[in-house]
Formats: sequence, C-alpha cells, structure tokens
Amino acid sequence: MSHRLSLERIAAAPQVIDAVFRDTPQYRAESLETLLGCRLVVKIETLNPIRSFKGRGAMLAVAQTPPGATLVCASAGNFGQALAYACRARNVSLIVYASVNANPLKIARMQALGAEVRLEGEDFDAAKLAAKHIARKHDLALIEDSLDPATGEGAGTIGLELLRWPESFDSMLVALGNGALITGIGRWVKAQAPQTQVVAVAAAGAPAMVESWRTGKIVEYARIDTIADGIGVRIPVPEALQDMHGTVDDALLVQDGSILQAMRLLHEHLGLVVEPSGAVGVAAILEQRKRFQDQLVATVICGGNLTPQQMADWLRYNGEHHAGA
Repeated sequence: MSHRLSLERIAAAPQVIDAVFRDTPQYRAESLETLLGCRLVVKIETLNPIRSFKGRGAMLAVAQTPPGATLVCASAGNFGQALAYACRARNVSLIVYASVNANPLKIARMQALGAEVRLEGEDFDAAKLAAKHIARKHDLALIEDSLDPATGEGAGTIGLELLRWPESFDSMLVALGNGALITGIGRWVKAQAPQTQVVAVAAAGAPAMVESWRTGKIVEYARIDTIADGIGVRIPVPEALQDMHGTVDDALLVQDGSILQAMRLLHEHLGLVVEPSGAVGVAAILEQRKRFQDQLVATVICGGNLTPQQMADWLRYNGEHHAGA
C-alpha cells in the first residue's frame, strides 16, 4: 500500500534537522515503574529552544523555502514556535494564526522568534480557518501541521531513534493531536518493528481524531473541553487520518484528571515540567494498568510549555501522594 510519508525521507531527515532537536534523551523511568506496573522508557522532546518535538518537522517543511519568502500557519503554540525557529534560520517571514485563548507563553515565544502572531477565533481550528483564508487571499504558502508530509516525516525521526533501544518495545504510547507525531513515529516503527503496538492517546474532551479513526468517517465537534491544548483538535485532517491506517494499532482517550496526575508524577519523579499533551502516554498507563502490566512501554514527552500560573495550578502537591488513581 502506498503511503504519503516516505521511509526514505524519514531516514534522510536527520541530515536536514538542526542537531538541537535530534538524538534526544531516552531512558528508563525506573522511579515510576513500581507505581505504573510496567517498564517505561521516556523520550524527552522538551530540552530544546522551543520545548517540543515540533522542531523536527518544521525544519524539514521549511528546508526548501527560499529566503525572503513569507509563510503562513496556524498553531496552538508549539508548531508556531517551531516554524518561527526554522524560518528565522532561513530568513523567511512567518505569520502565525492562533486562538484568542492560546497559551500566552507560547504566543510570546512565537513573537520572540520573529513571527507575526495574529489572534483569531475561539480555538485552534477557528484560527486555522483564518490562516487558510488569508493564505488564499494573498497567495501565500500555507504550512499545515500533519497535512504537509514533512511534518510527519520529521516526527518520524523520533521513531528511528527509539528503535535504537536494545530491546523490542511491547507498546509505544504517542500523543494524538493533528496526527503528525503518531503517523511519523508509526510509519517508521511499523515498518521496522511490526510487533510493537503503536497506540495513539488523545484527550477525552477532544475525541474527534480518535472517533474519526475508529469509525472511518470524519467526526467534527463544535467545541472541545480539555486542558491539553496541544492536542485539542475538533476538526480532523482527513489526510492524517488516512496516514494512521497501517501505522496505528489502537487509540485511547484519557481524562484530564489522569493527565494532571501524570504531569505531577513526571515532575515529582523525573524533575520534568511537562504540558498536558506531553503527559498523555503516562495518563494512559494510569487508566489502563492491567493492559500494560509488565510490558516494556515507550512514551514521548512531546512538549513542556507551561505558564508560571499553570505550573502553580497544576504541579502543586499539597502534601498528597500522587501514585494511585
């Protein structure tokens, strides 16, 4: 079966992607394993200038753009930062459309990296419609996360690195937003290690991608309700759903309460500041301990952009122990 994401381009991508985004730490989270009941390998994608995995795909997507050009994108914040970083390196202008409710830390970082940020609509998908409109109106190139194959192929290098682990993984738990991360990783892993179960994890308050994948029909929502803004999709990208076929074995929805618990565990035990989208893999284990019991599981800590207020609200402990749900 033909696939939009190319194994050859994933294999060649490290030559294009800035070294600051590549070869990220991956290690056993031993202090968490007794609590979770499985052996857990975490891959940390937050130790870079934009605190997320998005730099990989953005560098690939912008690689052929001529200096002096102007690009347009929509973002909840992390992809916009990644594109701004990549565009600055190539002397390319960038206009980012984000929701009026977007994370203010992410907005400030996009601006600091040189992007022009325009706030439109109540959520990411409304901002994306505005970006598409302005790109058409002014004949500007639109870079759409997960629709542009380069965004998935860049993310696929995470799978390439994970499979350097000396043992075979039983499962990989990967956040599902628009789909670039899961389709890129899944494309590489299912081709190289088909015995590993690639499991997409989304927020229960934003189930459009999971429900669309399960039913084979596009399911849209008028609203979403989750703290996980980075994966808060209500209008799926059809091409990304198609990319999930043959690359994703299962999909899970997790509750915000479990995501918060996972964020606190990662902070308490690993010293990591993780945004909700980056913690959903651990949240899935918390909710389904029996399913993953005694397995070797990998998960990607894919983002770490929290405002000071979010850290104060979400990472406080009040003396309680957060091991069990």
